[in-house]
Amino acid sequence: MLKALHIKNYVLIDSLDIEFPAGLVIITGQTGAGKSILLGALSLVMGSRADSSVIGAAGDNCVVEAEFEVNDEDGSLRQYLDENEIDFDPVDGKGQLTIRRILNSNGRSRSFVNDSPAPLKVLSMLSSRLIDIHSQHETMLLRDKQFQMSMLDHFAGDSGLLKSCRTRWERLTGLKNDLDEVNANLSRTNAEKDYNQAQFERLDSAHLKDGELEELETEQKQLANAEEIKSSLYQVENYFSPSGDDAQDDRISIDSMLKDSSRILDKLSSYIPSVSALSERIESARLELDDVLSEVSDLESGTEISDERLQEVEERLSLLYDLLKKYSCTQVSELIELRDRLSESLADTSVLEARKSALEKEIGEAEKDLADACSDLHDARAKAVPGFSENICNSIRSLELDRAVFDVVLEPGKPGPDGSDTILFRFSSTGKSPVDVAKCASGGEMSRIMLCLKAMMARYTNMPSMIFDEIDTGVSGSVADKMGSMICSMGDYMQVFAITHLPQVAAKGDAHYIVTKEFDGDRAISSIRKISGEDRVMEVARILSGSRVTPEAIANAKSLLEYK
Repeated sequence: MLKALHIKNYVLIDSLDIEFPAGLVIITGQTGAGKSILLGALSLVMGSRADSSVIGAAGDNCVVEAEFEVNDEDGSLRQYLDENEIDFDPVDGKGQLTIRRILNSNGRSRSFVNDSPAPLKVLSMLSSRLIDIHSQHETMLLRDKQFQMSMLDHFAGDSGLLKSCRTRWERLTGLKNDLDEVNANLSRTNAEKDYNQAQFERLDSAHLKDGELEELETEQKQLANAEEIKSSLYQVENYFSPSGDDAQDDRISIDSMLKDSSRILDKLSSYIPSVSALSERIESARLELDDVLSEVSDLESGTEISDERLQEVEERLSLLYDLLKKYSCTQVSELIELRDRLSESLADTSVLEARKSALEKEIGEAEKDLADACSDLHDARAKAVPGFSENICNSIRSLELDRAVFDVVLEPGKPGPDGSDTILFRFSSTGKSPVDVAKCASGGEMSRIMLCLKAMMARYTNMPSMIFDEIDTGVSGSVADKMGSMICSMGDYMQVFAITHLPQVAAKGDAHYIVTKEFDGDRAISSIRKISGEDRVMEVARILSGSRVTPEAIANAKSLLEYK
């Protein structure tokens, strides 16, 4: 139940701190006093759209805070709040929830649940579990098939079956979405298959090797310059060991010079011991040069002059360059990756076909599961229809529609998240064959029917609080008295707020609050306070007689309050 409401700088309310009891709470006040402002503030804290225009003149922001006492015997609320990282520690299934909404002048708002930041979706979820607000225009819901079905479901107590339907529908929907995606991929793959096949075959036939391009480029340079390379290596080799015409010259080889130098220094070592190290260094250099000469000789003898091999290399390079250009690649490794992707895409077809077949089988099973759940739900609803219709019909007749007929037509239809049923509320105020309630009920009749539905809801749901905003519009006299009694009886099951202009209703409350509007200069300020005793008598009398309270109205008010 709603225990307390704290409002700061909301429209005409500068500051308000008020507590509410259980049972039937009456809220009255003159037209324009600010009763609707209270509902607006409460709607804000329950997750409705924020609008900076509601910020009052007493600051740059407004704050609305509501304190609730809640039952959570099944632990579902705690689980939900835990999932959203919100502290909630009920004791024996009972706990406290404080919801706060702060709205800034820039239109942005912040929300908190038990001082933990919370998104608006959490506030909206809590709203659906904590309070039901019935406005003057909510009778339009009677035309809504979803609302009609929800009323029947509340009476039937089939929430478990309904949850099963929704779970199975979600699974079926998910599988169908997966199948749509697979089919889309198949269509795309098949459309691209011929093209991809041609591209793959071209790349695959090239027998690509990572690093091949660099190797071929190096080999091409060597083959193209083979004669120059071979001549240069021969020249270097000849420097080390002259032969042919060079050997006939006075020149000697580097090897001979180093050997002679080493012998000379060896002789000198007997005179200069340090010269021995120089001789060793020369010998080491000679041996290193021998190794160099050997490698140069191998390179010279291994250098091939082959026009045929050069042609082969250049043709291979030309192919690789063409492939790189065609596929906008810079390296052969990228071509290899593209080839492999194309190969996978071609293979995907079989994988996708297998996935499609599996999904179609799963969908068939899911459709059967959903149909079974819908059938169970239909049976539960069909079983509840007679009792529901009789309950509502009797309630309507108690509100001076003695010949009223009300029934429910329930027929199986296409499976969906809420089952496979179609529903129709039918009504007649004259005892004739009932027709669609949306086509025959007057405004006053709609109000009475809606009240009867809400009264039923009070008995068959765990909703802790309900607010009626002038549900008694369009009725008066004894009808109003009976509607007041019905609303009062709802207070036995839940906390009920009734915003009303009817004295017959106002007199039946367990607690009575009055909304007033005063002026501070040119600025209007709304406030609310609890009244009792003489103040309550005078307020009921005001409702009876208008602005001028007569002795007769006062006497009548006392009578109504005593009758209560």
